[in-house]
Amino acid sequence: MTPSTLDRARELIDATETLCAGDRWAAERLADCSHRLEEPLRIAIAGSLKAGKSTLLNAMVGQDIAPTDATECTRVVTWYRRGINPKVTAHYDGDRSAGIPVLRRNGHLTFDFGELTAERVDRLDVEWPARALRTTTIIDTPGTASLSRDVSALTVDMLTPDDAESGADAVVYLLRTLTNTDTSFLGRLGESIGGDSGPLGVIGVVSRADEIGAGRMDAMMSAKQVAARFAAELERTGLCQAVVPVAGLLALGARTLRQVEFVAFEALAAVSPEDLQLAMLSADRFVRPETQLPVEPQLRAELLDRFGMYGIRLAVTLIRLGTSDSPTLATELVDRSGLTELRQIIDVQFGQRADQLKSHTALIALDRILSHYDSADTAALRRATSHLLADTHGFTELRLLGRLRAEETALPPAERDELQRIIGGQGTQPWARLGLAPDDSIDLHRTTATDEVRRWRTRAAHPLFDRPTSVACTVAARSAEGILAELDS
Repeated sequence: MTPSTLDRARELIDATETLCAGDRWAAERLADCSHRLEEPLRIAIAGSLKAGKSTLLNAMVGQDIAPTDATECTRVVTWYRRGINPKVTAHYDGDRSAGIPVLRRNGHLTFDFGELTAERVDRLDVEWPARALRTTTIIDTPGTASLSRDVSALTVDMLTPDDAESGADAVVYLLRTLTNTDTSFLGRLGESIGGDSGPLGVIGVVSRADEIGAGRMDAMMSAKQVAARFAAELERTGLCQAVVPVAGLLALGARTLRQVEFVAFEALAAVSPEDLQLAMLSADRFVRPETQLPVEPQLRAELLDRFGMYGIRLAVTLIRLGTSDSPTLATELVDRSGLTELRQIIDVQFGQRADQLKSHTALIALDRILSHYDSADTAALRRATSHLLADTHGFTELRLLGRLRAEETALPPAERDELQRIIGGQGTQPWARLGLAPDDSIDLHRTTATDEVRRWRTRAAHPLFDRPTSVACTVAARSAEGILAELDS
């Protein structure tokens, strides 16, 4: 059986450990490389100040585990990992650590730093019994354009360090506008995470998307147009693999929808459209005690805090259109928030390629370690590392997916979409790559894969195609050959 990319990376790390035995500097860094291969995929959430990072993290996890208020907590890099019981540890003053109490103030979760300040804390480690953290470690970062340069530097140093590998295997980058600061930082992310391979794991999110349309019912349509504009701009530079709009507040509210809130939405849906529209002319008017509505002012304020004006309008509309129970409403709201699409993209681009992304991170780190030594043996290991980074087909697919967003090909649009599918742009399972159903027969899988090999080999040899198009078709053919090999194993 052919060794996996992870196994080959482990072999190179083990060989380097043997060669550098007794070197404490190398031993510590090689141990980090080995550990990184075994732990869950690291996904960082980054973006400018008040982009909604913590809210989106909570929505992705489906629990209120990240403080969203502007306190000391949000000025520190925070790691969220799977744990049996909730536990928060602050690492501070270089080599010290202490437990941090988890509190709820005014209905919102927060961490009590006590006498500690954010300036003294290197990072927070949060262990939480959340299903979403079983296969993923999520890193919440301070704003990249914070008013404090020191706060912004924490994110920059963790994601794009000058002399080490990135702290993350992949990044979800939140955008409210597309500024020079954003494009510059995305460029640095691509170099740090992907090395010479480009942005192997960077997804853009147009955050707080419901606010783009001022909470109107067409807010997400407006946000999709903005996302398309951002995507077109980023495709020209190849800085992101995808851009999707997400209303994080709505997504979190929907994933934690309570029955009392559903009943309140039902009561608001029973109000005449004219009267409700008048009551919702502004957020202040909606929560005002003298505004006559069949929901208490305090509960109205809670709905506004958890769903926003857009979420309230959407929930009421869905109930009027026939949504009759809380679980169905929650599902509809999550879908319309954009979170479902984001989670699907994360699964395809990150989750299904977790081993490849982790191996890539470890191999880049290994190459940097080996660059500090000058001997024939370390040079040979470095060549093997570079060869694995360059030749592993999974990395080649990821690079091509990124380039297809940044470069034109001679393929018609329909064939371009089919090429993206065969190299894993819609999922890495054989049936997804081949455009089949999961329960289709092995014989159909094998026949289709054989046809795809012939098709893309023929396209690669087309005399009128430029070199980038021919190379892309060759990659597609190798992907189809890989499917055949997997089916026959």
